[in-house]
Amino acid sequence: MAEILFLVHRAPWPPDRGDRIRSWHMFEALAKLAPVHVAALADNESDAAAARAKMAPLCKSLAVEVRNASRPVALAQAVLRGEPVSNRLFRNAALARHVAALLARGDVTHIVAFSGQMAQYLPAGFDGPVVMDFVDVDSAKFATYAAQDGRQPLHWVHAREARVLADYEAEVAARVDASLFVSAAEAALFRGRSGLDADRVRAVENGIDTGRFDPALPFEPVGAGEGPLAVFTGQMDYRPNIDAVRWFAADILPLLRQRHPDARFVIVGRAPTEEVRALAARPGVTVTGEVPDVRPWLAAADVVVAPLLLARGIQNKLLEAMAMARPVVASAAAAEGIDATPGDHLLVADGAEGIAAATASLFDDRARAAAMGRAARDRMIARYGWDARLAPLADLLGLAA
Repeated sequence: MAEILFLVHRAPWPPDRGDRIRSWHMFEALAKLAPVHVAALADNESDAAAARAKMAPLCKSLAVEVRNASRPVALAQAVLRGEPVSNRLFRNAALARHVAALLARGDVTHIVAFSGQMAQYLPAGFDGPVVMDFVDVDSAKFATYAAQDGRQPLHWVHAREARVLADYEAEVAARVDASLFVSAAEAALFRGRSGLDADRVRAVENGIDTGRFDPALPFEPVGAGEGPLAVFTGQMDYRPNIDAVRWFAADILPLLRQRHPDARFVIVGRAPTEEVRALAARPGVTVTGEVPDVRPWLAAADVVVAPLLLARGIQNKLLEAMAMARPVVASAAAAEGIDATPGDHLLVADGAEGIAAATASLFDDRARAAAMGRAARDRMIARYGWDARLAPLADLLGLAA
């Protein structure tokens, strides 16, 4: 009988951030194919406890270990050993022992690893199918960081991680049966880097639960106040999100307020850094911190904005906003992975003036904004159901759906 080992860099529950949304739905899809053993890490004990309480009844076995690697120590160890810092940050001896003992019993027939940091737990010489979900080409992200940040030592750290991680990603992909990425663009980029063909490197896109993200549901009112409301959602200790909201608050919102003096910008998301919290001192800016449910803020938004300067794959924040029938203004980088038509399902703009003008145009024309939101939701229903997006897993693993 088939049994699947699912290796995850962050325990999938609760699915309240981009990586956990994808890994949770992947877990659900795998559990429909065969019993699943989950071996996962967590950022803190609270996350670990929540995952154990929710997932233990759903798994054949479950191990969640809290990672506590120090970044400076991980950097020093990685440099000494010539390996990616990313791997060191997600290395956990207790989880490695658990995985080794589980595999030694011989019951596991298939392995799925989620995020490149978990490839270090893959056994050598495993006989069954192994699927590696890289999600994004992380080495390319670090290369962009290096190009954007000329300060030392950060430039050197990011450039080294880009180089070492790229070699590691290619080595892992060469020994697994299939490597997955969240968009066709990411998959094509990796095929070009690794030399592997489309049979070995596949795009398996993210989806969206349009039943949960449904504007017809009742939500508690939030965001009351004078003036049109622009909302950004995301994990607010993640550098691309920090850069995006800093840019919008400092450069885009002042232009927007020239046309709409009472325009407001609300930053919604957990773990805001001090830099993000400081943006609340600017006129018209609110920083909520973690909220129990992002949907009321999406429902309240006149426009959802995604002015990302760096984005990889498909942005869950856009899928959620569009499923909630909200008009969206996104940078070209943020919109790249979304199968939607600019002008019909969302507006795509670049540069501070372009994003400010696009947002203002939707504030000015509420009928157009509402029609765009409805079209966006229709597109999400037709294109991005999770069952359809993850259906290839059965074929990749050679298991009956």
